[in-house]
Amino acid sequence: MLSIDFIRANKNKVIEAAKNKNRKVDIDSILKLDDICRDLISKIQILREERNKAGKNKPTPEIVRRGKTIKEELKKLEAQLAISNQQLTNLLSYVPSVPLDEVPVGADAAGNVEVKKWGKISKMDFEPKSHIELGLSLDLFDLERGVKTSGFRGYFLKNQAAQLHIAILFYALQKLVKKGYTPIIAPAIVKGFTLFGSGHFPWGKDEVYKLNDEDSYLSATAEIPVTAYYANEILNEKDLPKKFVAFSPCFRSEAGSYGKDLKGLYRLHEFWKVEQVIIAKNNIEEAKILHEELQTNTEEILEELNIPYRRMLMCTGDMGEPQIYKYDTEIWMPYRKGYGEIASNSIMGDFQTRRLKIKCRKKDGSTDYCFSLNDTAIPSPRVLIAILENYQQKDGSILVPKVLQSMVGFEKIPPRK
Repeated sequence: MLSIDFIRANKNKVIEAAKNKNRKVDIDSILKLDDICRDLISKIQILREERNKAGKNKPTPEIVRRGKTIKEELKKLEAQLAISNQQLTNLLSYVPSVPLDEVPVGADAAGNVEVKKWGKISKMDFEPKSHIELGLSLDLFDLERGVKTSGFRGYFLKNQAAQLHIAILFYALQKLVKKGYTPIIAPAIVKGFTLFGSGHFPWGKDEVYKLNDEDSYLSATAEIPVTAYYANEILNEKDLPKKFVAFSPCFRSEAGSYGKDLKGLYRLHEFWKVEQVIIAKNNIEEAKILHEELQTNTEEILEELNIPYRRMLMCTGDMGEPQIYKYDTEIWMPYRKGYGEIASNSIMGDFQTRRLKIKCRKKDGSTDYCFSLNDTAIPSPRVLIAILENYQQKDGSILVPKVLQSMVGFEKIPPRK
């Protein structure tokens, strides 16, 4: 959420940012409503002062009559203010963040910029199989029975794939705990305010699963509950940043992806993820340093798994509404002969914390909204696609990344006879 004062002072910049993010906003209506609210507040304040002043005097028939008139006028004005405030809040909720100046302007993914590439893409002397072929032939997952029991995009992970799934997630969790991040198991059922706070509402409402219970939803990522952990609280600036590594199931309806990646483990309704979340000082230079730290954590995990990847700087039209700066990390998937997204790393500025009312108290006693950042450490089973396809051998076996071998108890998945 952008502050109304920021919008007033940077009207053209906000309009341009929304345009570059492919979002329509009505800034003139927002400013007009704000003028109405300010006028109503002024009138209410004048009447309250008059009422308080009259209350100090001895009641007379005239004062009593005026008191009744003031009461009725206040009731009317306060009702108008409540309606206008609600209308203003609704319009403000659709205004996206303003990207940093160094973010490339682009309408869609074609405008993203590759800023780093790591790893040697193996030249296989055989025709590589897809993770679907490998998984089904080696009895690593069952998609048919997954759909039967869970519905579209349902799946069962089996045998060595189930072990690898748990090992990868635990490996990433432990790695970040050793780096000083607080481990946290995040709830999968969240209230609506957390989704509004994270910026998933109002824009991504179609992507979220609504439960039958009132104000209950399934979380799409641990970012949602963990960012809301300090909602309506004031933190001491000296205690920041707060760094979390969160483990949780994730649920997404994928409403906007019909027809895309219909088979396999790439795009699912349900998966697991280790997420990094930071609540930091309101300082953009420090936020940039933390953003690079988050990216380093993700890249180290991929390098230790020896999976080729590239880092993309996201353009305005492909970065999302709350983000002011964003990287996507993509991993090499041989069968696709291309890269697929595995992680998103974002500086949110005070967009989320303003919605969630998370502030920090400075040394001088003043308060300011914190900054929030988040990045995927690793999601599974999507990462299994890259492991199965990159580590497949000519004889049909699949090697296991060295860092996971002691955890799962085997060095390779043998071919089935």
